[in-house]
Amino acid sequence: MGLFVILFVLALLGNFRAGAQEFAYEYWHDGKLVLETGDTLKGKLKYNLQTDLLQLESNNRIETFTSRKVVFFEIFDGTVKRYRQFYSLPYTTSAQYKAPVFFELLEEGKITLLSRESLEYRTYSSFYYGSYSKLVMVDKFFFLKENGTIQELGNKKGGLIDLLENRREEIEKFIKANKLKIDNKYDAAKVVGYYNSLLNN
Repeated sequence: MGLFVILFVLALLGNFRAGAQEFAYEYWHDGKLVLETGDTLKGKLKYNLQTDLLQLESNNRIETFTSRKVVFFEIFDGTVKRYRQFYSLPYTTSAQYKAPVFFELLEEGKITLLSRESLEYRTYSSFYYGSYSKLVMVDKFFFLKENGTIQELGNKKGGLIDLLENRREEIEKFIKANKLKIDNKYDAAKVVGYYNSLLNN
């Protein structure tokens, strides 16, 4: 088998593996939820931020809750090996009315950073296949203000850096030194956590 054929097969396999991306919302996770009534329920949880629905599997029974009924839920996400916390918070939707939606809490402090997942098709270029589209998970960031309003930041470096403008030089050094990527929610949380620590000094 020639070298070109070997490289082609490896690239093909790599592309298939990349296409089989794991999305956390497709799985059941160990967790708990707190209802607006104050009741706490435990079991397997499956969430969907596209529809703001939460499913609970407990005692061989599945119940579905909307974000209007749930105050908080927490899961252990096996795809990233960490606990994740979500809150139902009032947010002005595209229809210009406030409704409770689920947000993931990334960092809490003087600056509180939230995120929501969304699925988007992105276009990629490949030497072997030309341009192709792939469904990817995108995290969009939000800033919870002290007055309770929520402002969308998107997931680009500029949006977050502009929010932390008064310590821009220190923040950019921190990002560079730690090789952080702002579009990664856990890296973004580290940046905001560092910013909050600067405010406390």
